[in-house]
Amino acid sequence: MNNTVERIIIVIMTAAIIAGAGALGYTAYDALFEGRSEYALSRYGSTGSEVTSVQKKLKSLGFYKGAVDGIYGTQTKNAVTAFQKSCGITADGIAGPQTLLYLGLGSGGGSGGGSYSSSDINLLAKVISAEARGESYEGQVAVGAVILNRVAHPSFPDTLSGVIYQKGAFSCVNDSNWYQPVAESAKRAARDAINGWDPSGGAIYYYNPAKTSNAWMRTRRVVKVIGNHYFCI
Repeated sequence: MNNTVERIIIVIMTAAIIAGAGALGYTAYDALFEGRSEYALSRYGSTGSEVTSVQKKLKSLGFYKGAVDGIYGTQTKNAVTAFQKSCGITADGIAGPQTLLYLGLGSGGGSGGGSYSSSDINLLAKVISAEARGESYEGQVAVGAVILNRVAHPSFPDTLSGVIYQKGAFSCVNDSNWYQPVAESAKRAARDAINGWDPSGGAIYYYNPAKTSNAWMRTRRVVKVIGNHYFCI
C-alpha cells in the first residue's frame, strides 16, 4: 500500500470517528482525545462534563437559570452569549478557549490555590484599572487584594474570573471604564497583590462614600481608608 492510499484511509477513518462522535453529542476533540483533562470547545448541541462545568459556572455567576444537565441547548447558549457580552469578548454563544479562560475553566486558569495564569493577571489588572483609576498606587493594590481575598473567602466564587464577573459585584464591567486602556500601574498592582501585598487589611468589600447609595455597604465595618475608598469586612 503506497503512502497516498494510507493517507486517504487515515482521513476517512478520522472523519468517521468525528461524525460518529457528533451523533453521540461529543465534540470532535472529545472523540479524538477522550480521557484527556484539557477543556475543549462546546457549542449548541454539545453534551458532556465540560458543558456541565460551563453551566455550573454560569449559574454561580447569575447568567444561567436552567437545569445543570450537561446539554448545551438554547438556554446555555444564551447564557454564554450574555456572559461574553458582559466581558467584552466575541459574543458567539460558543464556549471556546477564551470564554473558558474568562469563566475560570481554562487549562491554565488559577483558583483559590494561589496559582494564576497570565490571563488571570491581565483580568485582575483590567478591573483594578477600571475600578481604581486616579487612586494612589497603594489604593490600586488594595483593590486587587480585595478581589483576591474574595477568591479565598467561602462566601464568594473560588476563581478570579468568578469573583470579577459575579453578577452585580463590580459595576465597571458594564460601563465605559471597562474598555479603556489598562494603566501600567494597574498591571504592576495586580502582580503585587498576587505576590501577597494586602494594603486593604484583609477587606472583602470597598466603596467610595461619595458615590455609593448602597445602605447595606455602609453598615460594613471599615478597616482601612485609602484615598477615596473605604475598605471593609
